Amino acid sequence: MLSKQLGRHIVLSTALCFMAVGCSSQPDEEQQVAKTQIESLYEQARESMAAGNFNLAQEQLSNLNRRFPFGPYAHQVQLDLIYLHYKLDNTEEALAAIDRFISLNPNHKDIDYAMYMRGLVNQRAEHNGIHAMFGVDRSDRDSSMAEEAFKDFAELVRKYPDSEYAADAKKRLVAIKSRLAKKELAVAQYYMDRQAYLAAANRGRYILEHFSDTPEVENALAMMVESYDQLDLPELREDALKVLRANFPGNQLVSN
Repeated sequence: MLSKQLGRHIVLSTALCFMAVGCSSQPDEEQQVAKTQIESLYEQARESMAAGNFNLAQEQLSNLNRRFPFGPYAHQVQLDLIYLHYKLDNTEEALAAIDRFISLNPNHKDIDYAMYMRGLVNQRAEHNGIHAMFGVDRSDRDSSMAEEAFKDFAELVRKYPDSEYAADAKKRLVAIKSRLAKKELAVAQYYMDRQAYLAAANRGRYILEHFSDTPEVENALAMMVESYDQLDLPELREDALKVLRANFPGNQLVSN
């Protein structure tokens, strides 16, 4: 009797053991299937990107991000989506995705890339393709996005000076500086045209103080010379003229 009970106990234990093994292996198999599925879906999206089909790639990666928000490619999918938003001129979506990525992954190895992309997105949003296409100079247009891009690139260079994106960020900072200086110069010219010479001179001085390494400084100094002349302020006129002469000896005001 005891041997039969012992036999049943052994059989039952063995069955339970196999059940336990089966249960423990099932999640592993499901995880492997999910991983293979994710890899396949991600590869499809990458192929769409490589082919230049950005709309399809965005749709594929968005679906992958929704279905597997914590999958093995989660961070890379999010970074790829940022790039696609940028390519498709989806400014708001790109900035939201970038800010979310930086907020949730402050120590990620590609955080410098996210910061760089933020600068690119803001810079592209500021740029007006129609004006550029037809050569129309609209330096007086809103510069808020250019200012944001400048902050983004400056922060990248400051925090990650050794980043592979730092060199390009520095070049873009120079270009954006010139863009912002042109905006101030356009405002100064606006005041000059309306004979508001004091306001024009102040704008010129602002350019001199904040954008001293841009080509716009020459015109800013010239406006200061003319404005102080109109205001009958000979000392200030002479000071501005000296700086103009020292830095731009070929300027028409200097030769006169």
